[in-house]
Amino acid sequence: MLQALLNDLGGINGVEVVVAVDPALPIALRGATAVTVAPDDLRGSWAAIAARADAVWPIAPETGGMLEAVVEIAGAAGAAVLASGPRALAITRSKTATSSWLAAHGIPVVATAPLVAPPPVEAGWVVKPDDGTGAADTRFVADSAAMARLAAAGQALVAQPYLRGEALSLSLLAGDGEAWLLACNRQDVSMTQGLFAYRGSLVGGAENRRAALEPLAQRIAAALPELWGYIGVDLVDGEDGPVVLEINPRLTTSYVGLARSIAVNPAALVLGLRARPLRELIRPLAAIPVAVAVGAA
Repeated sequence: MLQALLNDLGGINGVEVVVAVDPALPIALRGATAVTVAPDDLRGSWAAIAARADAVWPIAPETGGMLEAVVEIAGAAGAAVLASGPRALAITRSKTATSSWLAAHGIPVVATAPLVAPPPVEAGWVVKPDDGTGAADTRFVADSAAMARLAAAGQALVAQPYLRGEALSLSLLAGDGEAWLLACNRQDVSMTQGLFAYRGSLVGGAENRRAALEPLAQRIAAALPELWGYIGVDLVDGEDGPVVLEINPRLTTSYVGLARSIAVNPAALVLGLRARPLRELIRPLAAIPVAVAVGAA
């Protein structure tokens, strides 16, 4: 994902990229200068790097408030931060907060409750961390006894009713309470012995559902006007239509295939959003299917 972003930024004239990387995760980068920064030194070395930059594009998980912390540090350093506003970050970090917020705005969203008091359902539950990313630590639970055992473990988990349907995602650009749906994607999600695993996506593979998904993207942006830049939305498309699972205010795996799918540089669109309203950037797109596998080069 990081290399895909570097490739896109490298295609923009006048852009020089410096990447702060964890010394415990040595990675080969093309098209950027790498500077090692320890995770516990964000307010020191990383803030100094941010202060020298014209703009900062945070790449961090929501877990534990990490994305919010990185955005706050970059902003305090005086850099232009290519990220959503603090209120949107706080809401989307929590699955319970996201569910409550979208439901209050009339948007179809999966009901989410603390594991200690999940609503009874016939099809089973999906149990996951409230602020986890992707399918990490996400499992299917079929009966109340198993739910009780998980609740007794004392972890901060939430329960959602298991929804039957197709796993999809949206890649969109957001700003000023509006959205531009770039691509409708199919997700490859497997379940083995009750554990979910995200295996990748077919970017642009669900364009046949654009007519139903585009209004949903607009409603999400209107409900969370501080969403800004590249946004990913996970959902289940069932018999009654699409239902939102979570909103990711950051790069997602589908970004890897996005430029090839839409034949437009998405990083250039995000940078363009700094200078122009979203509505001035919108143009017709014809996304084609591009497969992205997790773990692939």
